[in-house]
Amino acid sequence: MEELNDILSQRRDKLTSLRAEGINPFANDFAVSHTTADIHAAHGAQDAATLSVSPVEYVIAGRILARRDFGKAAFVQLQDRAGRLQVYVARDQLGEEGFELFRKLDLGDVIGVVGTPFRTKTDELSLRASSLRLLTKSLRPLPEKWHGLTDVETRYRQRYLDLMVNPQVREVFLKRSRIISLVREFMQSRDFLEVETPMMQPIAGGATARPFKTFHNTLKMDLFLRIAPELYLKRLVVGGLERVFEINRNFRNEGISIQHNPEFTMMEFYQAYATYEDLMDFTEELICHVAAEVCGGLKLSYGGREVDLTRPWKRLSFTEAIAHYGKVEAAVLEDHGRAFEYAGRLGLELDRRMPLGKILAEIFDEVVEPHLWQPTFITQYPTDISPLSRKNDLRPEVVDRFELFIVGRELANAFSELNDPIDQRERFVQQLSEKEAGDEEAHAMDEDYIRALEYGLPPTAGEGIGIDRLVMLLTDAASIRDVILFPQLRPER
Repeated sequence: MEELNDILSQRRDKLTSLRAEGINPFANDFAVSHTTADIHAAHGAQDAATLSVSPVEYVIAGRILARRDFGKAAFVQLQDRAGRLQVYVARDQLGEEGFELFRKLDLGDVIGVVGTPFRTKTDELSLRASSLRLLTKSLRPLPEKWHGLTDVETRYRQRYLDLMVNPQVREVFLKRSRIISLVREFMQSRDFLEVETPMMQPIAGGATARPFKTFHNTLKMDLFLRIAPELYLKRLVVGGLERVFEINRNFRNEGISIQHNPEFTMMEFYQAYATYEDLMDFTEELICHVAAEVCGGLKLSYGGREVDLTRPWKRLSFTEAIAHYGKVEAAVLEDHGRAFEYAGRLGLELDRRMPLGKILAEIFDEVVEPHLWQPTFITQYPTDISPLSRKNDLRPEVVDRFELFIVGRELANAFSELNDPIDQRERFVQQLSEKEAGDEEAHAMDEDYIRALEYGLPPTAGEGIGIDRLVMLLTDAASIRDVILFPQLRPER
C-alpha cells in the first residue's frame, strides 16, 4: 500500500508539472484517422522494402500498455479499441521537446500519435512516430505491469481494468455483442417485431420467482422490477401483434452463483398459430445459426468437453428422463408417497405437502440436469409447476412445454400458451393459496391479464432464451460473471 501511495503521489506531481509547462493533461481536441487494426489490415502482408517505398501517414490514439527505453529511442505498446500496435519513438523524429514529453509519460497514459508504418529488425509491423501528444494522464498504475490482472474479484469489480489488460476478456464481450445482433437479425428475418414492455410492474408475473420491490412516491403504490415480460408480450398478441420479441433485462431477488445473477438478459418471444413443438425446431435453427456464425461450426469445446449442436437434438419427456437417469420405475413417479420417499433416499429434504409435480422437479434437478451435456429438449412438464402453460389434451396432468438443456444447464423454456381464461384464473387461485402458505415465488393474481385473455388470445407458443447462458456456451465461459460486464457483487470492504 505504501508503494502504491508513492506512485500515486509521483503521478500527481507529474500532473502538476505538466500543467505548469502549459500542457493540458486532459485534452479533447485530437482527431484520429485510423485504428491499429486498420494499419494491420493494410500493411500486415507487406515487407520492409515495400513499406519504405511510399510511406503512408496515420493518426492513431490509445493507451500505453508497455514500453522499452533505449536512451534516445523507445518502443511502446499502444492499445485502442481495435487491438494493439508497437510504436517506435525516437529523439531524432520527435525533436527535443517532443521526446522530453515522451520521457515523462507513464504506463496507462493515453496518447495520440502521428506516424508511418515500418518493420523492425525483428520484422514486427510498427509505427514510426513523427509526433506524439499526451491526451489523458493516468493517475493510477496498471496492475502488475499491465499483463497480470488475475484476481477474480478485482476483475469483476474493476471491469475497466479487466478489459484494459486482458485481451481475451475484451473478445468475450465483442462476441456477446455479435451474438445479440445475430439473434435480433434472425428474429426480424422471421417477421418478428421487436418491442419493449415495462421494467416496473404493479404485479410481478410471468414466472415463478421472488421479485425486487420498490415504491412510487407520486402514485403511492408498490412496484416490482419485472421477473419476466411474458404477460405483457402476450397482451400484445391479443392486440394483434402476432409475432413479438424482446431482448432485455429481468430481475430476480434470488441467489448468486456461477449460473445466476440477480439482473440478467433474456430474449422472450411469442408466435401466434404455433405450438411448443414448432418452437423446438425454431430453437434449433436459431442457436445453430448463431453458433455457426460466431464459432465457425456446430462442434464446440466447453470446459474441455465437446458439445455437438448438429441437428436434430435429443428429446425426452420429463418422467422418461427421471426414470432413465435416476434408474427408477416410472410407476414410482406417478405416486405422491413413493415419489416423496424416493426423494428422501436421494437426500432431498422436502415438505410432504408439496404437490407431486414440485417433488418431481426437485428430483429432476438432482438426478437428470447434470447429465444433459449434449443439447436435449425435456418435454411434458407437470401442470403443478407450469401455471401459464397449456394442458396437454390427452394428459391434463402435464403441459405442452419444453426446456432446453446444454452442458448441464437450462438454456431455454417454452410452451404452448394457456389461452383459456377460466383455466388461467383457476391456476392463479391455486398459486395464491401456495403464496399464502409461504411460497414467495408463487404467481400473483393478474386480473387485467385475465381480462385480456377473455378478449381472446389466439393459439400461441412462447419461449424465453437466457442470453447470458448462450454467451457462456459460445465463449466457453465457466461463470455467468464472465459474460456480464458488471455482475452483482457484495459491497467492497
